[in-house]
Amino acid sequence: MPVGTRATVKSLTPEQVAAGGAQIILANTYHLLLRPGPGVVAQLGGLQRFSGWNGPMLTDSGGFQVFSLADLRRLDDDGVEFRSHIDGSPVRLTPQCSIETQNALGADIIMAFDECPALGEQNVGTWGRGKGDDRVCDAVRRTILWARRSKEAHARRDQALYGIVQGGLDLDLRQRCIDELIEIGFDGYAIGGLSVGEPPPAMWALLDAFADRLPADRPRYLMGVGRPIDIVRAVAAGVDQFDCVLPTRNGRKGYAFTSRGVTRLRNAAHKLDSGPLDPLCGCYCCRNFSRGYLRHLFMCEELLGGTLVSLHNLAFYQSLMRAMREAIERDVFAAWMAAYVDAEFRMSNSEYD
Repeated sequence: MPVGTRATVKSLTPEQVAAGGAQIILANTYHLLLRPGPGVVAQLGGLQRFSGWNGPMLTDSGGFQVFSLADLRRLDDDGVEFRSHIDGSPVRLTPQCSIETQNALGADIIMAFDECPALGEQNVGTWGRGKGDDRVCDAVRRTILWARRSKEAHARRDQALYGIVQGGLDLDLRQRCIDELIEIGFDGYAIGGLSVGEPPPAMWALLDAFADRLPADRPRYLMGVGRPIDIVRAVAAGVDQFDCVLPTRNGRKGYAFTSRGVTRLRNAAHKLDSGPLDPLCGCYCCRNFSRGYLRHLFMCEELLGGTLVSLHNLAFYQSLMRAMREAIERDVFAAWMAAYVDAEFRMSNSEYD
């Protein structure tokens, strides 16, 4: 899912996002709560009409942004109190408030409110002992409490509600969390608290051991991931659904994902290159513009450069997802993945950029 934090995928129109192959996009509850407010979005017809996106949408709960962006003032079992990163005004966010906001925004999929512990707090502890001495245990306990309150507050049956599994890199805590969430009952289950700075092999190991324990008859969603190799390994572990800002954030910086590896368009090697960004890609950018021209746009700080490379990156990610779906349908995914990982290793050790 391309990320449209403020109900817009940066620098791209909804038509351009759809042309890249995306079928669903994500918007951010925290940011939309602060500006323009859920009441404004509701009065203007809900997220789809408000943003001009004619397809499904997902909103996250705002929990991750509260703990990563805001000036957190108070955290208790009722919710969180923080200062807005925009103007410093005090805001109180509870599970009920998060769900009411998402109900008003009107996305097709909404998320239970959760607590995402920082990487430095992800020490292994004993379940139920979280009293400040073990932040991950306390975050899991509170995530389960808030999940129950989120479901109780959910008032729209036309919106699927997902629960979020926390627990850091502790497999036992993850298992205990999903057991409790399954007992509550959700339409889908998300894995939160990864891609927050842990070494990629640690994330892969956790996913290999845990992802397949989520219910097979519900969508499995890995939040905030990620790099192409991370997505491939997560699919192999049993994950279905992803979001990440990398395709567009990196695209705006001149950083392209291609079939030959990463291309950094500011590099002088591309100055006289008349070839397409990726010869194997048929997106608008690759059909019409050379690497030399794209480099020129970035060196001149022209906005078009970020738009074109973002278009390409979104198309690249959707092509990757499509290839994996086809390999699964043909029952050749293991062989496909082995070839992909081998190619990724060779590209990561080459000098091409």
